[in-house]
Amino acid sequence: MSISNAMQTGVSGLQANSAKVGRISDNIANANTDGYRRTFAQMVTSTSNSPSGVAPLGVRAVEGADITKDGSLRPTSSATDLAISGSGFFVVSKNPNDPVEANYFLTRAGAFSPDENGYLKNAAGLYLAGFPYDTTGSLGAVNRSGFGDLDSVNVGSFTLPGEATTTMSVAGNLPAQETGLATPGAPFISTSQFYTPLGGSDQLQLSWQPGATGNQWDLTISDVNGTTYGSVTVDFHDSGALAGAPLAYSNITNTAPAPASFAFDAATGVATLTIDNGTTPQVIDLTIGAPDSHDGITQFAGDYSAPEYEADGFETGTLLRAEIDEKGDVYGIFDNGSRKLLYNVPLAEVTNPNGLLAQDGNAYTLSRDSGTMQLNTASSGLTGKIVSQSLESSNVEVAQELTDLIQTQRAYSSNAKIITTVDEMLDETMRLKR
Repeated sequence: MSISNAMQTGVSGLQANSAKVGRISDNIANANTDGYRRTFAQMVTSTSNSPSGVAPLGVRAVEGADITKDGSLRPTSSATDLAISGSGFFVVSKNPNDPVEANYFLTRAGAFSPDENGYLKNAAGLYLAGFPYDTTGSLGAVNRSGFGDLDSVNVGSFTLPGEATTTMSVAGNLPAQETGLATPGAPFISTSQFYTPLGGSDQLQLSWQPGATGNQWDLTISDVNGTTYGSVTVDFHDSGALAGAPLAYSNITNTAPAPASFAFDAATGVATLTIDNGTTPQVIDLTIGAPDSHDGITQFAGDYSAPEYEADGFETGTLLRAEIDEKGDVYGIFDNGSRKLLYNVPLAEVTNPNGLLAQDGNAYTLSRDSGTMQLNTASSGLTGKIVSQSLESSNVEVAQELTDLIQTQRAYSSNAKIITTVDEMLDETMRLKR
């Protein structure tokens, strides 16, 4: 190796160690950056062909990243702060519902919060993407090898349309000692809420009048405005294994003004009410209790038990907040008490995560070295799970970085010494002619 080649070797050492210091600096600067992945410069021998057969050895820095090494999770108070426990990346985009697939990135930085339009955006200004659920709670057929079927997750612009009540049921106890009296007492009255086709709420009123005949009651159903739909007489078993259960229904009477109506199926104990509250009247099936069954209204001695009602349907609701589970399902919690699936946040898996290309905002893009991508459901198979109200810390160990910085500084100084030594040798060579 010639003197000039020795100098070039020293220069390569300076350049390589400079690159390594740069990566160490990046790591120390981002030690507190959520989701940051440590980068490094690995020294690799560099040679060149020589006619004499003696190849000078140099060094170059090959840069890489510890993307597969997870950082520790720490709890937060925000339900939209998300961390990944295990493998996978969030998919984010530059703009809400960005139509350009080149504007989509992968990241582990999950400090998401709603922007002025309700879209979840992280601290780098990138928008979280997910698959939207339809009105039936189904994702349908989605493309999991690309970004085309993803929408930006929005938790601020949802109104849940109301759903009309179609079925109701009632359960409770009537006091047997109130029947069979010469002068029956006042009726026992209760009300139940039901929901209209327009998402509003209304009420039905059930009045149980004890009869002069033992174990017999007259049920009248009306609304709170005084409109009576109809009535039916209910007899209860007074002994045996079926004591307290309805025995039979009789005297079924429809008093509802058309187009409203009242019908009763004595075999099943179901009242069918037609409510005149729209161009098409609303029909509700109200289950009182089948004959010879204790599943609905019963009659036993003792106190009156206020009936418990169950009804399907719900009022129109406005989104109050969002909840995200470990599978990435985003649930909307509405002010009418409803809970509805809105999105599924998938996790992107790539064949070689360490081959991803780093971008601004602590994000990555696919490369030839990273391999193909698949959008998997979180917490399924080998894919990691999503942890709400948590953030993933940087995977940088500051103590290790400072140790590496000292070693690299020493190596840089040593390579600088090579150059100064070669310079002195060249100076001595120049003196030979004097």
